[in-house]
Amino acid sequence: MASNPHAPDLRAELDSLTTEAFRPELAGIDQLPTSEIARLMNDEDARVPGAVAERLPQIAAAIDAVAERMSRGGRLVYAGAGTAGRLGVLDASECPPTFNTEPGQVVGLIAGGPEAMVTSVEGAEDSRELARADLDALALTPQDSVVGVSASGRTPYAVGAVEYARSLGALTIGLACNAGSALAAAADHGIEIVAGPELITGSTRLKAGTAQKLVLNMLSTITMIRLGKTYGNLMVDVRASNAKLRARSRRIVALATGAGEEEIEAALTATDGEVKNAILVLLTGVDGPTAARLLAESGGHLRAALAAAHTS
Repeated sequence: MASNPHAPDLRAELDSLTTEAFRPELAGIDQLPTSEIARLMNDEDARVPGAVAERLPQIAAAIDAVAERMSRGGRLVYAGAGTAGRLGVLDASECPPTFNTEPGQVVGLIAGGPEAMVTSVEGAEDSRELARADLDALALTPQDSVVGVSASGRTPYAVGAVEYARSLGALTIGLACNAGSALAAAADHGIEIVAGPELITGSTRLKAGTAQKLVLNMLSTITMIRLGKTYGNLMVDVRASNAKLRARSRRIVALATGAGEEEIEAALTATDGEVKNAILVLLTGVDGPTAARLLAESGGHLRAALAAAHTS
């Protein structure tokens, strides 16, 4: 087997990372009762929200910057490898059914492509060139926002994506789980969530993965709130693509308006099933086409459309 001349340097780098630290006090974890291992793991997981809370100002600033660009037609792009990449793909894939975004409006890139969702793609995470090619395939613009995600904060694919995106004038965010990371330093907005060493040494799908998931939830969800995708805490831009979501749509209209079943059915029929439009029809008495026009003129913000309807 050929030796890797960079292996000693890489081992030394891993030794310096909080996420890779070995915890001697857990060396006998495999000999503990299952209930005790579960308690230890739960205790470790409970540390993550506090670590996220310490970075809320940086998270909020990044969200406001993303929302401002997306309000002008920009896209939100996640780029990562391994678990970090999978979490980005997951968050992006949930935006169309949850917030009725266009499929290309929130994009998840994982080093190695779709195959890497279920298997390791040799060398993909170490390639800055691959990150550049993946972003070029999206025809990235200065209106877009790119979030590099990496537990270590040193993954070449994620760092390369942020560096290249920034060179093109796109907004960049670096989400890492170690302090002083190259990823955060390379981005306009660095977010470092340090939740401590993992229960299983180096298994960053655990606390680091949970931290990344929480932050990505915030980035996408609060951005969508800022873009008018909710009305209060109601998911009014839901895409009713299955029976459960159709039932949820009717329930949301009921909660927003207090209308009865027959009125709700009539409003949804008049608005081709669009929840926002149906709410506007029920609360103001306008017809379906007028509701669509008012929402278009209000940039999709239901509160603004309601105010316009009441003053017209």
